[in-house]
Amino acid sequence: MPFNSPLPSPMAINKPHSPSMFKKRSAAPLAPMASAASLLSALSQADARARTGGRSPTSTPALSLSSTVTSSSEDTVLHEYDMDDNADGLSLPARPPTSEQVFSTVHTEFGHCANEEFRATSQHAPGSLVLPHVGQDPPYYILLSTYISYLILICLGHVRDFVGKRLTPTSYKHLMPRNGYAPLNSDFDSFYTRRLKTRMDECFSQPVTGVAGRTILLLDRISPDYNHTQIFTGTRTRALNISSYNYLGFAQGRGGCADAVEEAIKRYGISTCGARLEGGSSDIHTVTEALVAKFVGMEDSLISSMGFATNSTFIPALVGKGCLVISDELNHASIRFGTRISNANVRMFKHNDMQSLESLLKEVISQGQPKTHRPWKKILVIVEGLYSMEGTLVNLPGILELKQKYKFYLFVDEAHSIGALGPNGRGVADYFGVNPRSIDILMGTFTKSFGAAGGYIAGNKVLIDRLRVHGHSGAYAESMTPPVLTQVIASMASIMGVDVPGGSHSALTLSSSSSSAPSRGASVVDEEYHHPGPAPPSSLPQWITLPHALASGTEGASRLRRLAFNSRYLHNGLIKLGFITYGHPASPIVPLLLFNPGKMNMFHRMMKSRATPIVVVVVAYPATPLVTSRVRFCVSAAHTKDDVDCVLRACDEIGDVLDLKHGLGKRERWSIEKVVASATELADA
Repeated sequence: MPFNSPLPSPMAINKPHSPSMFKKRSAAPLAPMASAASLLSALSQADARARTGGRSPTSTPALSLSSTVTSSSEDTVLHEYDMDDNADGLSLPARPPTSEQVFSTVHTEFGHCANEEFRATSQHAPGSLVLPHVGQDPPYYILLSTYISYLILICLGHVRDFVGKRLTPTSYKHLMPRNGYAPLNSDFDSFYTRRLKTRMDECFSQPVTGVAGRTILLLDRISPDYNHTQIFTGTRTRALNISSYNYLGFAQGRGGCADAVEEAIKRYGISTCGARLEGGSSDIHTVTEALVAKFVGMEDSLISSMGFATNSTFIPALVGKGCLVISDELNHASIRFGTRISNANVRMFKHNDMQSLESLLKEVISQGQPKTHRPWKKILVIVEGLYSMEGTLVNLPGILELKQKYKFYLFVDEAHSIGALGPNGRGVADYFGVNPRSIDILMGTFTKSFGAAGGYIAGNKVLIDRLRVHGHSGAYAESMTPPVLTQVIASMASIMGVDVPGGSHSALTLSSSSSSAPSRGASVVDEEYHHPGPAPPSSLPQWITLPHALASGTEGASRLRRLAFNSRYLHNGLIKLGFITYGHPASPIVPLLLFNPGKMNMFHRMMKSRATPIVVVVVAYPATPLVTSRVRFCVSAAHTKDDVDCVLRACDEIGDVLDLKHGLGKRERWSIEKVVASATELADA
């Protein structure tokens, strides 16, 4: 907002007073609930109280697995803030729970869905081929209109710049030399931002608040000057969140993981205030690294406080001058940046094309280093497990065959695939049924599937010990904070399950001691681990208390199967409706092609303005090729089948308006009612 704006600062605009979600009410405390019948009775009473006061209930009561509903938790469960009605259909499930159904989550954070038919398994069919990625082209008139749209934008932008510099030079002073100083922002470099991106800034940098779960609260804003400034209106809109990296739904404000994080803050504080090599390494860092190594099936691992920095700071410690990096052409920017500063030679092969990779390997091995033709010191092939813009899976079996033949090292970036793929959630190796130790280096992040932040590198112990010292993050980057580490541990243990001796998983409390090292009396059985099995109790901090559903791994397994169903259903449903999509059916990332830049803003706005608002992410050049602008749906286990139905219905209506259905002919397309009725069939396809 301009400093001279007559409007108050957005931070000064206060919402009408409403009770705090954390403030205890003066009402008589609720008795602990011993059964589902008691739970439904409390819901009925809450409904009556709300209707008497002119309000409707906001969420179904959630019986916490870590604590029963008491007076101290009443506000956070039965009176979730700022949801005065269910007009948008997001606050309450479409079908009320039965007396036998007790849910442990708040519906707005993690949707209630007890139907076991809406589950699937993320696993590659043994013996089936891994099909290559084949992009589908739209009709020629779509491509032609897209190019013409960009041409008009560029021509008009240059005309406006030419005229504006002469009529209103003060508006362009930051782009022109003055007082002997060159401009910091080049006129050419900023042209795309000023003339193209600014026009559709409504789609980007959407301010939000609250938990980024199944739904999310948008801070409403307006722009009086064509997106040059944005002004908050002081209102908020709850929308179905199909845009966040929350694949397994662990981004929750309540539950066993959140309780563990709260306890970690009491014990460790907020930060360790230092780099890992300078006093910022605590016992919880060591415990996390050991658990990550078990989770991915490697000998050892190290962790970093940022996913981007994991690649960009550790790749230079792996390769250097005289080495060769062979990279997929669609690899992430962090990989490109890391290889660029490593001084290694870089060659690229066509996306997921094994013939292109083998041809390149033959060439570089036979020719050796440039000019001298000496053998390469080492050859490192870097690929991603799941490509975030395309939604495609790496052809891991094909690459491993080439690895055996040509003896190169393999680096797999599992930022988007770890936790989201495989019957056990262990990534692409688990999905294809491959021994993870046949891969030399596994990289991943904690942002997508674990509801946390940071990244890891896993491999053999000798390699990891070297990277701890030679990687830039160890000496220069701040260490991961204890609350984030605890979130990683709790969510990862929920996926793995905890191998409690005797088979008892009731509210696993390892110890009241603050020590996180295994006790001397721990049995040998506790220390054994067989991948991909449950975590030994000694691999977790002894002060962590996990509820039964998390400790047993049943909730983690359910989330994996819900994610697999939602991903396959949305992907195949969009195809049957006639849209052009990219990616693998098992991918939680589902790109829908829009092509024309003018349709990006309209698609985003039409989705958000529906009766049930839906917030989406649109992606354009330079993140994608110029003519393949797209909307990228990020599916979560937190979504219910009704949520995916809602997204499909919205796409069906908007696709007709914006002319987006170019994947199938009109006679081959399914109706939306047929798609919704055939959900289980589509998920199994």
